[in-house]
Amino acid sequence: MLNRASQPFVRLVEKYLPDPFVLVLLLTLVTFCAAYMVEGQAPMVILQQWGGGMWGLLTFSMQMLLVLVSGYMLASTPVVKQILEKLAVLGDTPGKAIVLVTLVALSTSWLNWGFGLVAGALFAKALARRTAVDYRLLVASAYSGFVVWHGGLAGSIPLAIATPGHFAEAQIGVIDTGQTLFSTLNLVLLALLFVIVPVVNRLMLPDAKNSVIVSAQSLQDPPVANMTSTRPADKLENSVILSQLIGFAGLIYLGYFFYQGGSLNLNIVNTLFLFLAITLHGTPRRLLHSLQQGMKGGGGILIQFPFYAGIMAVMVQSGLAQTLSTWLISFASADSLAVWSFISAGVVNIFVPSGGGQWAVQAPVMLPAAIELGADVSKVAMAVAWGDAWTNLIQPFWALPVLAIAGLRAKDIMGFCLMQLLVTGLIIGLCLRFL
Repeated sequence: MLNRASQPFVRLVEKYLPDPFVLVLLLTLVTFCAAYMVEGQAPMVILQQWGGGMWGLLTFSMQMLLVLVSGYMLASTPVVKQILEKLAVLGDTPGKAIVLVTLVALSTSWLNWGFGLVAGALFAKALARRTAVDYRLLVASAYSGFVVWHGGLAGSIPLAIATPGHFAEAQIGVIDTGQTLFSTLNLVLLALLFVIVPVVNRLMLPDAKNSVIVSAQSLQDPPVANMTSTRPADKLENSVILSQLIGFAGLIYLGYFFYQGGSLNLNIVNTLFLFLAITLHGTPRRLLHSLQQGMKGGGGILIQFPFYAGIMAVMVQSGLAQTLSTWLISFASADSLAVWSFISAGVVNIFVPSGGGQWAVQAPVMLPAAIELGADVSKVAMAVAWGDAWTNLIQPFWALPVLAIAGLRAKDIMGFCLMQLLVTGLIIGLCLRFL
């Protein structure tokens, strides 16, 4: 039934969804018009907000590019390739492959969203090299695991409000992760999604006639060129000692960092990926070869992130994001505020695809409403977190690393993700309302 139900979504998206770059241009125009018509902002003011904010995500853009590149370099090491290939043996049928890649993506995304994006995509390629399965659904399944990231160990909103000195401490105090990430609500929701998301992906599996199969040969990485030159420079590029010295120095630093009580964040994940890749590749030449392959898909990140930063600046500075959030929660009561917060966060996330940035926009609206209505503040905060994660399923901004690694376009996977959006939205909404 789900297979038949998903096919209209797949065909609709394949026909009408433009390239993610075109989509961000359209979102820019929509934001301009909304800021002008709803907020009454003058056109030149909007342009100044947009232009002034275009480089607000510059650091994050580099972090995302490094997630893609360093993750690819790590996964292309001989050791990791062997692990992925051995694990891929378990997915020896199309159905098993879909369920397995979904579970791996869910688990790794729960640990850290950057790790989950890369690991899921690379594991999908490893499975596709072994099993004849619809490659579109396989990659979509890998991406669908990303839906749990904000309820996981790297969730930016629950971690932010658990940190002394956060910007809303005067209103709500410090809320321990036991009331958010490890609350009964969040744990039950995660358990349900770990069952439902793989099942939905499996039930969307097309029959052999309608499947898009990619040959294993096309998914193979090109071999490293052999260099027989005896030039001193070539000896350095093939030096195992040089790589091991630098690689282990970085790993020792990370070990000391965690010993001192450090925790995972995007920079640390990238550092871990990078130094593991240096160590496991063995020589600088092998590392640089994998770097060249990993960089091929990075162009989308570099060109699109400035436009999303500009959109975010207009949404925040014009007051549009607050107006939208305020309007949506105006329908709420103490019991339903979490659900409306979830929906509003999902809508705002299309224009402000950043968990931390979105909380900065919505907290000034959601928290006073929760206090005034007598609602559970920690539950409302998690509702915003889950709303942010939920609509990432149809936000190509976050799919860029996955698509780059897999060699697909957004329209190839978003039809399947749209079905997951509907199912997971219903599950999350019901849990927020009744738990």
